[in-house]
Amino acid sequence: MNHSNAETLQEAPAEGASRTFFISRIFNGWRLSAFAVAVLVLVPLAVIFASWVYPTKEIWTHLLETVLSSLLVNTFWLVLGVGSGTVLLGVTFAWLTAVCEYPGRRFFSWSLLLPLAMPTYVLAFVSLGLLDYSGPVQTQFRQWFGRGVWFPDFRSTGGVVLVMSLAFYPYVYLLTKNAFMTQGRRALEAAQSLGHGRVRGFFSVALPMARPWIAGGATLVLMETLADFGAVSIFNFDTFTTAIYKAWFSFFSLPAAAQLSSVLVLIVSILIFLERRMRSRMRFTQSGRMQASSERIHLGPVARWAAFGLSAFILSIAFIIPVIQLFVWSLEIYHGEFSTRYFDWLAHSLILGFSGALIICLLALILAYARRRNPDPLTQALVRTTTLGYALPGTVLAVGIFIPIAALDNWIIAFFRNVFDVRVGALLNGTVAIMLIAFTVRFMAAGFNSIDSAMHRVTPSIDEAARLMGLKGLSILRRIHLPVVRGGLLTAAALVFVDIMKEMPITLMTRPFGWDTLSVKIFELTSEGEWERAALPAIILVLSGLLPIILLVKSSEK
Repeated sequence: MNHSNAETLQEAPAEGASRTFFISRIFNGWRLSAFAVAVLVLVPLAVIFASWVYPTKEIWTHLLETVLSSLLVNTFWLVLGVGSGTVLLGVTFAWLTAVCEYPGRRFFSWSLLLPLAMPTYVLAFVSLGLLDYSGPVQTQFRQWFGRGVWFPDFRSTGGVVLVMSLAFYPYVYLLTKNAFMTQGRRALEAAQSLGHGRVRGFFSVALPMARPWIAGGATLVLMETLADFGAVSIFNFDTFTTAIYKAWFSFFSLPAAAQLSSVLVLIVSILIFLERRMRSRMRFTQSGRMQASSERIHLGPVARWAAFGLSAFILSIAFIIPVIQLFVWSLEIYHGEFSTRYFDWLAHSLILGFSGALIICLLALILAYARRRNPDPLTQALVRTTTLGYALPGTVLAVGIFIPIAALDNWIIAFFRNVFDVRVGALLNGTVAIMLIAFTVRFMAAGFNSIDSAMHRVTPSIDEAARLMGLKGLSILRRIHLPVVRGGLLTAAALVFVDIMKEMPITLMTRPFGWDTLSVKIFELTSEGEWERAALPAIILVLSGLLPIILLVKSSEK
């Protein structure tokens, strides 16, 4: 009897310890952190998908009969054109500046990132102002060659694809250049030892090794393309985002707008799934680093000047010429337009940019490390969920965030009134906090992809060696991973900062009363057709985004 009781007492602690171990494995801190961030995305997504509870048959019938087929076709060509254009430009310039030696390489290495500071809607209205029928370019052509001279219609699919490709290629360029720089010369030398020439070695060795970075940049581009509203609306190019806007503000049906947004989210989810599927079985680690110019590929006389000419041409049409035009317009209206209000708009934009970049980079680092420590399907699904917000148009995301926060504020107000007989105002609604929450959901993918790609450089054997030396959890992250992903963190911070500075719909709809920014001012002026007056806040916005990009490139070069 006593012997049986002893066995029971011995088994009970073992069962309790096993249960505690199981719970700690399932509900560990890293997985819970990923779950908490995923909830931020799932709440507005749930609000959007819940819109199907309220059918809008009349509006959907109208869309099916009139514009839905053209929306699908336009969106397909836009995604295909912008995706192909940005990958072609980004990979080409990444290879030239990271591996090759040609005149002006050091200058183009950082200056080719400058279009990142140019919002798509700014580049769109400047390009139309220059190249439209009444613009100076076509006017000059008619003076030279007569009124019957042919000039391509810039208000076309090709025009909007060109503008968005020029605006978005730095996403691919920045990440891919980092990949080529960390490959080192040994990768090409290994290919040449197997009998491959430089061209074949690039396609068979260097390009496949850079695939995670290319895929990360291309994914950002595709999501940004699908969610863009400013450029396509200026070009009157109907896509899902313009249909969402019309469903909301023309048909006054927020459920219809949310239902169209849910379709857009499904499309982007498929793209993300396919991209992750393609590289899920591949492993990429660092093999060296390009350093001295003697280690670079010295191009021939024709090739080197062709590389110089191509770099100068793309930089000119994507940044230099638009900035010059903005300066010209700004000088024309400066004395009658500029006031101290511009300093307030700039300060508001900078506060949002710095605060949002800090929050997103911290959360993205936690997500990337949680994904690395817990490669199980649940954690992977949670992390993938956190990047879906990038696909949401800013207008719909603003509503998806606003509705639950307004409901929470109303509940808190009612609670204090009924329980404590105390009247309190709104705690979150109408504050900067709601803007930062929306930015976190919207731009988490921009921060996560950069940091997660950098995390691939740490091999699993390094983690195992760190654990054998007694390091655990945060110690491994702080002492092993942070020094390696520091460049990825800086890349993520720069990308997020510039994205928030340029963002327009979320700021426009969720800002506190009187909290205007540069992007809000640009929207108000361009919506009235005042392109010349919009040039002044646009040039301030562009210049304010240059410093983090230059610092980013300098750090990357080191």
